[in-house]
Amino acid sequence: MTLMAWLSGCRKTSTEMIDPRLPEAVGGFLLSKLRRDRPVLIGIAGSQGSGKSTLAAHLAKTYGGVSLSLDDVYLKREERVQMARRVHPLFHTRGVPGTHDLNLLEQVLDALEMAGEHGETALPAFDKLADERLPVSQWPVHAGRPRFIILEGWCLGALPEPPERLAFPVNNLEQEADLERHWREAVNTALSGPYRALHARLDGLVYLRAPEFETVLDWRCEQEAGLLGVSRIPVGRRAALQRFVDHFQRLTVWMMQGGINADLTVDLDRDRRVLAIAAKPPT
Repeated sequence: MTLMAWLSGCRKTSTEMIDPRLPEAVGGFLLSKLRRDRPVLIGIAGSQGSGKSTLAAHLAKTYGGVSLSLDDVYLKREERVQMARRVHPLFHTRGVPGTHDLNLLEQVLDALEMAGEHGETALPAFDKLADERLPVSQWPVHAGRPRFIILEGWCLGALPEPPERLAFPVNNLEQEADLERHWREAVNTALSGPYRALHARLDGLVYLRAPEFETVLDWRCEQEAGLLGVSRIPVGRRAALQRFVDHFQRLTVWMMQGGINADLTVDLDRDRRVLAIAAKPPT
């Protein structure tokens, strides 16, 4: 089995239990944004394994909405292959800004906002095992016009890094594969352009902040262990997963340190329990 194949199986498991304080706080935030003229678009950001997908689905079901994932609008595999050839080989791996089809996402958001009572909106879906977007005929369909659109994605709301932060690699992946900084500079450029426009469209953003970056790897390993039905994954798989998570380290740490413009920040401990909830001060 390839690395991408078994990584794709790292789906949400029972380890991602929702702290009861989390949906209560975020639900109150949602209701404070409710509008009569159109659906409210709320983003949920957080590292892999933080529980954002579970939370988004729960909120959509509870408050009459629909949940979307940034993961479901990845560029098709061939598009990423072309990007890897044209820009940088690391863009072959999906995940970082630049590897999403934001035009498709905008079309879906527009369709949901304009949907009538009896309208139907096809929602993109991505097959991580095949590393390919599913054909439109296999996309789930949302009926009617939602009150809320919950969009979850690990890098939602991330701000571009200052140029001086890009000067030095943060891990072995960048040291070995991006010594001339072309990849991380391209990611930063994407954050400054199309991703910034997406963030501006949000009516609000919730950020689930992990206690430290090392916890992100532990969370992903917990997911993999649950999938395999074991208490701990083999050392070799943990090392391979470390290499995959390294693609996300730079932005994950930057967001933890304040490189995100969130309206509500939820600090989690390593067991995903809520430590603190802080709202952005009014301007």
